[in-house]
Amino acid sequence: MTLALLLEWAIKSILIILIVLTGFAYLTLFERRVLARMQMRIGPNRAGPWGLLQPVADGIKLIFKEELIPAKADRILFILAPVITVVPALIILAVVPFGPNLTLFGVEYSLGLASNINVGVLYILAVASIAVYGIVIAGWASANKYALMGGIRSSAQMVSYELALGLSIIGPILLANSMSIDAIVVAQRDLWYIVLQPIGFVVFLIAVIAEVNRAPFDMPEAEQELTAGYHAEYSGMKFALFFMAEYGKMIAVSFIAVTLYLGGYQGPFLEAAPWLGPIYLFVKVLFLLFFMVWLRATLPRFRYDRLMAFGWKILLPLALVNVMVTAVLIVVLGG
Repeated sequence: MTLALLLEWAIKSILIILIVLTGFAYLTLFERRVLARMQMRIGPNRAGPWGLLQPVADGIKLIFKEELIPAKADRILFILAPVITVVPALIILAVVPFGPNLTLFGVEYSLGLASNINVGVLYILAVASIAVYGIVIAGWASANKYALMGGIRSSAQMVSYELALGLSIIGPILLANSMSIDAIVVAQRDLWYIVLQPIGFVVFLIAVIAEVNRAPFDMPEAEQELTAGYHAEYSGMKFALFFMAEYGKMIAVSFIAVTLYLGGYQGPFLEAAPWLGPIYLFVKVLFLLFFMVWLRATLPRFRYDRLMAFGWKILLPLALVNVMVTAVLIVVLGG
């Protein structure tokens, strides 16, 4: 490994982390403004011009809030849980290609940290499953019955929907004949997989919304039932880490959905102007983020038993049927 390659990886890693951190901060502002518009309000507009410094004000407030640890809590696990939860949101984007390869001063650079590895899909599934441990540990370590109930709900929900999520990703893998995220994006140059896999896309979108505990699947932190759920006992920067994890995972799953089904960075005039690739990618991601906020504003929370029944009785069979039909058509049509 040369020093230049190590430096390139370090710069890319820092940029990916900055994308998640900046995106998390301003996604909260974006969500509050969109929800306000939908409820005929203005939203936060006091901190800075047009309210653009509101995330900074919120961050300063959380930094200076008192850190409390319950007397009966497991201190080490209580502190460790937010870190375990937020790490997957920061590292999962390592395999996402942000654009086509660019040539600068005669040297070709890839716009991704490890987007060309041939097990990118496996990496996504493995990293995405880590977050549930942090939530369960937080619920157990808090020594609070509401937090524990939130942790148990989260583990049951994520296990239930992870099966459908994994099956929904098999469709793009079969069509591209590769588990490399970069190869899947390149294979969508002429036709996005949302056209060939509409059922797979719907299943994937529902499953990832349930995975990141967003409305209407926000059972683990149902305020009316569990008083904020698994992070009921957290405050200050520990609470901020859980908050960052939720919105960071929203950004991450939007990038992954766009990459697998919406062509990633593919778009018109890309061969003539490769710098358009990242713009196309971010526009598509912004559309999916708006869709998630829209769902929160319009749909009520599911009842817990109906949520679990929906995952096992409807989503999982639908994902299985989609995989079987895709495989049969590929064999019949000769690939």
